[in-house]
Amino acid sequence: MFIGHFAVAFAAKRAAPRASLGTLFLAAQWLDVLWPVLVLAGLEEVRVAPGDTAFTPLAFVRYPLTHSLALALVWSAVLGGVYRWRTGRAREAWVVAGLVLSHWVLDLLTHRPDLPLAPGAAKVGLGLWNSVLGTLLVESALFAAGVFLYATFTRAVTRGGRIALWALVATLAGLYAANVLGPPPPGPRAVAVAGLLMWLFLPWAIYVDRRREPTTTTHRQLTAGPRGLESTEG
Repeated sequence: MFIGHFAVAFAAKRAAPRASLGTLFLAAQWLDVLWPVLVLAGLEEVRVAPGDTAFTPLAFVRYPLTHSLALALVWSAVLGGVYRWRTGRAREAWVVAGLVLSHWVLDLLTHRPDLPLAPGAAKVGLGLWNSVLGTLLVESALFAAGVFLYATFTRAVTRGGRIALWALVATLAGLYAANVLGPPPPGPRAVAVAGLLMWLFLPWAIYVDRRREPTTTTHRQLTAGPRGLESTEG
């Protein structure tokens, strides 16, 4: 899953209005932004194997440090704990932790049985990727819903807040389409290097969020104060 993870991050803004969209993106995509680093380091392994599933040519051979349930729970606790330590916001820290774990849950839906429950343990996966149409319908619906929730919960306070949001949405959708329609990548290293580009969406999300504000008076009051990675204004 790709844009489905961003969808959950967009939607989570309602549950964590003082958290920056960049922080929410990082939490929802943490397993995938860490994964290419470990692939390049030789600690995890992916192969280009067209036909492994109908939807993606990638075969995820070994990734217990990022995509096992046990380690996803650890990363969830770590990121939630760091957010709680930095901001003092206990409820929003739970949202951040939940976003990290949501990544594994959504991957469980799409992957074939290649997600380990723990390093060296049994592997699971419900296999939505075996249906191209099913994957497109589910992930596109999730993305549309997540963007709708974010766009209706916030409003642009500058022209850039409006343009940058829809440019971000269009870029994510375009990359998703290119991934579906394009040829397989040339090799595992190219896959990992492309995965590192996901980090670029974090500052973009921060830029968007600093130029938007919640639409209700109550939430505008909540978000008033110092602004940073963990807040919404700029």
